[in-house]
Amino acid sequence: MVEFVDITLLVLLGITAFSIIRQKNLFAAVMMAGIYSLLSAGLFVVMDAVDVAFTEAAVGAGISTILMLGTLALVGHSEHQPQHRPILPLFVVILTGAVLVYGTLDIPPFGDASNPAHHHVAPHYLEESEHEIGIPNVVTSVLASYRGYDTMGETTVIFAALVGVLLLLSLGPRPHRIVPNGRRIADAESEKPASEEEVKEAQEDTLQISPEEKTLGDTNG
Repeated sequence: MVEFVDITLLVLLGITAFSIIRQKNLFAAVMMAGIYSLLSAGLFVVMDAVDVAFTEAAVGAGISTILMLGTLALVGHSEHQPQHRPILPLFVVILTGAVLVYGTLDIPPFGDASNPAHHHVAPHYLEESEHEIGIPNVVTSVLASYRGYDTMGETTVIFAALVGVLLLLSLGPRPHRIVPNGRRIADAESEKPASEEEVKEAQEDTLQISPEEKTLGDTNG
């Protein structure tokens, strides 16, 4: 049953990745990327890496999606056609993938009872964590002490992504106060009022509106 779930998730990941590559609409690509992160989190859960799955779901499917959607709100959701063929990026991606696959050849089989982690690291944590750390819960000892730097890194990533989202959402045009001739005389949210010179100049420009413009304005009103 576990193998069936793994194969299903891997197939869905492959289909989603191919859809992201072929997608021309950036909004749809962002949504597909969020789905990809959610499927990855599910795969981590199946592999009993719940903490990694939580981080992937929070950052990949949550905060990163909001960050990219905020970016699209500023730059648009249409992709420009490339001026040249992306041969070099494709070569770099294929080479990097080949190196990563080659690096996995020396990894022990997943779930094998004879793996070194089950004979050295895990017994030490189970037997000595309360004495060394002073925390009776082994999982808390691992996350807060033995893997403290990893936990701090995950927290830093989530915090940095949240700050990026807040900064991005705070950008954008500020509303302004507009007089009838269309001139901006002060920010609507600014506490500093417009100067007397700006008000007089705006009033003079308003009085200089031609009869045709005034008639057009009354008609639109």
